[in-house]
Amino acid sequence: MTDRLAGKVALVSGGAGGCGAAAVRLFAREGASVGIIDLDANRGEALAAELTAEGLRVVFAKANVAVAADVAAAVAQISAALGPINVLFNHAGTIVIKPFLETEEKDWDFLFDVNVKSMYLVTRAVLPQMLAAGGGSIVCTSSISAVYATPMEVLYDATKGACHMFARAIAVEFRDRGIRCNAVCPGFIQTPHGERELRDLNALGVDVSPEAIRAAQGRLGTPEDIARAALYLASDDAEFVNGTQLFVDNGFSAV
Repeated sequence: MTDRLAGKVALVSGGAGGCGAAAVRLFAREGASVGIIDLDANRGEALAAELTAEGLRVVFAKANVAVAADVAAAVAQISAALGPINVLFNHAGTIVIKPFLETEEKDWDFLFDVNVKSMYLVTRAVLPQMLAAGGGSIVCTSSISAVYATPMEVLYDATKGACHMFARAIAVEFRDRGIRCNAVCPGFIQTPHGERELRDLNALGVDVSPEAIRAAQGRLGTPEDIARAALYLASDDAEFVNGTQLFVDNGFSAV
């Protein structure tokens, strides 16, 4: 490891599993002290214990990232344990896959709460610490779905479009105060989330067969593919990268 986050205190929302957990492991092994926020306490605590046993500084705080009081308490707990946060990976998110006319208002509200409101709440809780320290880096998980529409994913696509613009707008507003904010945009990734997406889309007649995925992006991405991209954006290697979207999709978006 190169210690590209040496001396940093990072927070990863949705960090208990999938790409979030891969980022927690990578950030910690690259020198950061890492706080995990997730609703899944069993996996979050197990991950923190695994990395602590390696001699790394990792703590877990349970929170519903769509609830302001939960987020504030979790950020306070992590800051008290590790110090002021200067790297934030807004990764928490989920998906709703349905024909549009079968979606309900509660689906819309749920998905925007988890995918978009969470970024607002966590960023609002962490940003004052970054400003007080004179700078920080924020990475938001968007998606190829922010700009490439998929049938049966109207709600999901809309949330990821919002994540895309959230990252850009934060970058513009806070650039001159030492804050960078960028989005990482995964293609189809081999995680429980990604595998459920493929299964549900196939069941609804959308061709995301192995052959279709190979044609679009060569292979399924791995959580580590996304974690490495997030590490670059979070690190000082990307000090002049701000307000951008990094597509991690092996050419899906290049066609």
